[in-house]
Amino acid sequence: MSDSAGTMTAEKVAGEFKRQEDSFRDWVTTDGSSEFPAAAGRYHLYVSLACPWAHRTIIARRLKGLEDSIGMTVVDPIRDGRGWAFVEEADPVNGFQFLSEVYRLSDKNYRARVTVPVLFDKETSCIVNNSEVDIVRMFNSSFAEWAKGTVDLYPPSLRAEIDALDDLIYPAINNGVYRAGFAETQGAYEAGVKPLFEALDQLEERLAARRYLCGSQITEADWKLFVTLVRFDEVYYVHFKCNVRRIAEYKNLWAYLRDLYQQPGIAETVNMDHIKRHYYMTHDDINPFAVVPLGPRDLDFMAAHGREELG
Repeated sequence: MSDSAGTMTAEKVAGEFKRQEDSFRDWVTTDGSSEFPAAAGRYHLYVSLACPWAHRTIIARRLKGLEDSIGMTVVDPIRDGRGWAFVEEADPVNGFQFLSEVYRLSDKNYRARVTVPVLFDKETSCIVNNSEVDIVRMFNSSFAEWAKGTVDLYPPSLRAEIDALDDLIYPAINNGVYRAGFAETQGAYEAGVKPLFEALDQLEERLAARRYLCGSQITEADWKLFVTLVRFDEVYYVHFKCNVRRIAEYKNLWAYLRDLYQQPGIAETVNMDHIKRHYYMTHDDINPFAVVPLGPRDLDFMAAHGREELG
């Protein structure tokens, strides 16, 4: 699921967007059961600040306090036919110009699309994993010895509920905006946008009586939803034609989004400049003149949310 923001694969069915599967699914472990043992300073995270999938790993790294143990490099938000590039920030690990070189270093026969995030092992010069789901959970558990944050994003008592929420959030919302935005037929578009708003309506109702998706505790399910919500009114509403309603028109979802945004360290992970430049300037099939909208100007993520009393 770690396909980059705005990435399409070649396979299409009746004009419908199809997402590429993740290619690297090895695991960093603490018990010696894999070739990638947990260690401080050994692994490096490659991300885009624009990509919602990569954003989840940035949030997990921040919340777990792993900045000193896992290095991170940000690719340029503007992606052309050569893929993600190191422009604003150099690649400190291999000195490469493009993220594709990291993929080919790991697998010389790799021909699929290059995606973010990437967790890279500096010792073996190999990609460990490019699935944001796996990387978030590794940060949550495998690096506990070096974590400065005590939050548990995937607590055992809530895993069944989190997994059930994932079955709703990922296909209908996280991927739903792409199914709408990259649809090539009216039918494919409506097949993406209708379930998207049905799911948002369902979560709006759920959040009427609870502060977070699983109650009083923030979990990985909340951050999975957050990365789409925070981009919605700025990008998806216009660029991906998800204009049935803005998130700001939902009483509970809008307050919930502000609540999450105001959690310590989270605002610093949101770079709306990278987000807007990437989407509006990279997808020349949708926006051929690369015009970046100035608005909306009425979104105040720091406004009081009033959700403190909910359980």
